Amino acid sequence: MQERFTHKNQRALYDFHGGIHPEENKWQSTQGAVQNVALPSTLIVPLQQHAGKPAKVLVNMGDSVLKGQLIAEADGVISANVHAPSSGVVREIAEHPIAHPSGLEANCIVIDTDGADNWCELEQHVDYLNLPREQVLRIVRSSGISGMGGAGFPTDVKLHPANLKQLNTLIINGIECEPYITADDMLMRTYADEMLRGIEIMARLLEPKQVVLAIEDNKQHAFEAIQAALAEKRSHASAPSPYEVELAVIPTKYPSGGEKQLIYVLTGLEVPSGGIPADIGIVCQNVATARAVYRAVRYGEPLISRITTLAGDRFEQPCNVEALLGTPISHLLAEFNCKPAKREKIIIGGPMMGYTIEQIETPVVKTTNCILAPEEQELPNDEFAQACIRCGLCTEACPAELLPQQLYWFTRSHEYEKAEHHNLFDCIECGACAYVCPSSIPLVQHYRHAKGEIKAKQLETEKSDRARVRFEARQERLERETKEKEVKRKARAETAAKLQAEKQKQQAEAENNSETAAAKPPIDSKKAAIEAALARKAQTSPAVETPQASLEELKTALEKTEAKLEKMIDALEDAKANAPDNVAKLQRAVEKNQLRVNQAKQNLEKAVSAPSSPQIQAQETVSPDIQTLEPKEEASQVDLSELKNNIDKAEAKLEKMRDALKDAQENAPDNVEKLQRAVTKNETRVKAAQTAYESALAANGGSNEA
Repeated sequence: MQERFTHKNQRALYDFHGGIHPEENKWQSTQGAVQNVALPSTLIVPLQQHAGKPAKVLVNMGDSVLKGQLIAEADGVISANVHAPSSGVVREIAEHPIAHPSGLEANCIVIDTDGADNWCELEQHVDYLNLPREQVLRIVRSSGISGMGGAGFPTDVKLHPANLKQLNTLIINGIECEPYITADDMLMRTYADEMLRGIEIMARLLEPKQVVLAIEDNKQHAFEAIQAALAEKRSHASAPSPYEVELAVIPTKYPSGGEKQLIYVLTGLEVPSGGIPADIGIVCQNVATARAVYRAVRYGEPLISRITTLAGDRFEQPCNVEALLGTPISHLLAEFNCKPAKREKIIIGGPMMGYTIEQIETPVVKTTNCILAPEEQELPNDEFAQACIRCGLCTEACPAELLPQQLYWFTRSHEYEKAEHHNLFDCIECGACAYVCPSSIPLVQHYRHAKGEIKAKQLETEKSDRARVRFEARQERLERETKEKEVKRKARAETAAKLQAEKQKQQAEAENNSETAAAKPPIDSKKAAIEAALARKAQTSPAVETPQASLEELKTALEKTEAKLEKMIDALEDAKANAPDNVAKLQRAVEKNQLRVNQAKQNLEKAVSAPSSPQIQAQETVSPDIQTLEPKEEASQVDLSELKNNIDKAEAKLEKMRDALKDAQENAPDNVEKLQRAVTKNETRVKAAQTAYESALAANGGSNEA
């Protein structure tokens, strides 16, 4: 048991429920200074060293990188950047064992170091305290800093709380209550000044009413170093700091370093179940995180190393080291003389909350505060679990005031809903319940497994909900498109009916005019001569009516081809939504029918405008006097109506394809390119139809009256 010291605090302290006093075993690793580690030949840098989503890779195999270079960027708000810990070449990007209780592998960037350890260009700020708030937040985020006390939550998110104006207290956690671990203790002894400067940066970002730095009463050397740094800082300050740091010393008790427990000890306030400290106006940060913030804002250094405790009787001399992130644990074991054992047991973290790893090539990450290599007699292997005797010791020891025994029965029988109802997620997995259990039941392992199962079920439910929402949205879209198609079809049918009625009306008027003209007696000899000339022409050119019949046939063929093309386009759109395998065949069929439509249009236009047609030749051979009497505009007017109908059809089709393209941009990005080409083709068709109409209009003398 380490010696205690006394300090008169400025505030009243509170005592949380439960807690234990395990053997500390901290003095072994605090006998010397923090040591440097030789540069390893290989660095294994995981893409996820933080809470939230893994970072996205920015480098490729074979790329040369410099120390501090960004190699993976944050993917979303709850994520963090990852930087190269040293200079070298990217050997591979593949899955490797990582520091996680599951023992599973994850994507890592493997760098073969070149030994030069060359830095990339860094942006330093001498006047760092006067930088704009948003710029400081950007620096913290770009530096990839996350909580170094164990949770790994992105620091920039905690420094930018939603209820910033309601923030009351900034707590700096220097407790480090778990046995063996002394990384924060040695950091406060060695880098007290840098830690305090980082605290001031965070205080200026959050603007709290009070700043409290908490340490336990078994860290006298750290307390003295902090006192000296505070005195030095005050003596050199030109004006008093608006954020004076209050140093609070609390009694040693496990797990007083837990965020919720520390907040209660210092303020008497409880974080609500399922809530966060910001909900009650408090932000908690680790002392190592504070130092990392200072190094990033002042010198531009990203988070690429951390102080880690090497403890356990298998080390010849336990100590604390400044290790690069990505350093394989095997490298540390070899360099600091860890004695081999028949039954190797390497623990990441302390004996209470740590977990055993199977692969010693597992790398150091941002949350690796301790590597424990105990002898067999120091930490015996887990004893065989016996039946619960319902002693209730676990309930007395639980700092979260839960019912560990009841949670054990629920998790063991897979009644996860009941366990969640009994606040399973308020468990901080401190291991106090398992420590006092006389039956050696691994309670924490049961809780961890249950949490994993519940989270997996929640993810599956969310996935199912998203799929249901997508399906319902698709059904609504299809129904909406069907209604729109029906409306457009009705509109086209009405337009066609009106055009047909107008055409029939014009034909009836023409027939009436012809009958009236035939019923009238000859006006004079000149008119009789004209009629005689027309009769002679009819006898010599019996095929005058044939071109008109040919035009009607061409128009009918064009309408049939366009109707077939429209059906094929509808079938193609339906296949894109319901039968992707048929899309390619239907696309080719649409293109073929489009060619047929274009050919039919060209044939019709040639038949109408060709000067060699017998009908036009007949008109040319008639004398000028006869041409003035014949209504030449009749056929042109009918052709103009058809051409206007073609324009309407093409514009309707273009509008339809544009709607489909807009919908694909929102819901089906894979179809955007094809639909964009279809839109371009339809725009070309609209322009061609407009050009044909304008040409016919010009040939008609500029009259577009139907």
